[in-house]
Amino acid sequence: MTPTLTTRMANLRARMAATNTDLVVIGPSSHMMYLADLSPHGDERPVMLMVSQSFAGFLMPALNVDSARQHTDLPFFPWADADGPNAALQDLLTATGITRTAPSVVLDETMRADFALLVLDALPGATRRFTQDTVGYLRSRKDETEYTLLKAAHLLNDRAVAAAFAALKPGMTERDVADFIDAFYKENGATTEFCSVCFGPNGAFPHHHTGATPLKAGDAVLIDTGCRLDGYPSDMTRMGYLGSAPEGYGQIHSIIDRAVEAAIAAAKPGVPASAVDKAARDVITAAGYGPNFLHRTGHGLGIDVHETPYITATSETILDEGMVFSIEPGIYLQGQFGLRLEEIVIIRNGVAEIFSEMPRTAVPAGL
Repeated sequence: MTPTLTTRMANLRARMAATNTDLVVIGPSSHMMYLADLSPHGDERPVMLMVSQSFAGFLMPALNVDSARQHTDLPFFPWADADGPNAALQDLLTATGITRTAPSVVLDETMRADFALLVLDALPGATRRFTQDTVGYLRSRKDETEYTLLKAAHLLNDRAVAAAFAALKPGMTERDVADFIDAFYKENGATTEFCSVCFGPNGAFPHHHTGATPLKAGDAVLIDTGCRLDGYPSDMTRMGYLGSAPEGYGQIHSIIDRAVEAAIAAAKPGVPASAVDKAARDVITAAGYGPNFLHRTGHGLGIDVHETPYITATSETILDEGMVFSIEPGIYLQGQFGLRLEEIVIIRNGVAEIFSEMPRTAVPAGL
């Protein structure tokens, strides 16, 4: 294993000891990528990583063994279609060294239900929970390697979004802009993770699907996009307009920008995530647009674009060093435009540091 993966496995075992966990069982998922840099082909054939204090190994379909071996030196317990997985599973459980009477088992919440039941059927006395205080705990606190990768992805995203706004012309469709951004990513060694381009009234739908709407003078333009570079994603929303801004746009932009700043100022170690949501929401409510802020303030980001912590009004998560999440308040005016500004921040050295270096000022595009 690489030094990073060795450290992560050691950190997991420390969390297992702190939470009285005997066994962690991970399916082919981003959790597995985090721990083993491996995410085998996922189908109906059971594949899983098991970690105990003394052992870590894979239940692996035999037809995937040669390919997977290129990515990990952890032991495999292979099984063939003709035999089924049960005998290999029993051998793997024996190798973990856990007690079979009443083990405390953590299951990957993203794993197929039939995989999870296979494990529970083999350990009928087990108590079980999901990964929130083990793998999830570790993943929500990014290390320096992850910081560097996330920063690089966001700097590339800055360049893509700036280029897209500079390329806007009347008659371009939302899809044209998304295609432009996709090509920019590919030219720079990345892939599109997602891309939402909204012209005019379409911006009032927070999850608008990029389509064939053409751009015309006076339209507000919302671009919410992210690339994946070297395994890690970016995410950012910026606003602009073609020619002149629609009526009321400047006022709304100022309110949202102040909401972002308030949330960033509130985001510190030891603060509940709900306080960050409240800081953004209070600015928008005080300006009279509370009912037009339709969603949570943010979501965590790491290997996945959406992961813990979630920045909601009810979240009891206490922010900690290394946590990465979005701050993206919005005001949505049906039939006019929607305005959202989004930053991804990391709690680092006691404050919220923004990954992007692109200003949030409105981007006017000429006619």
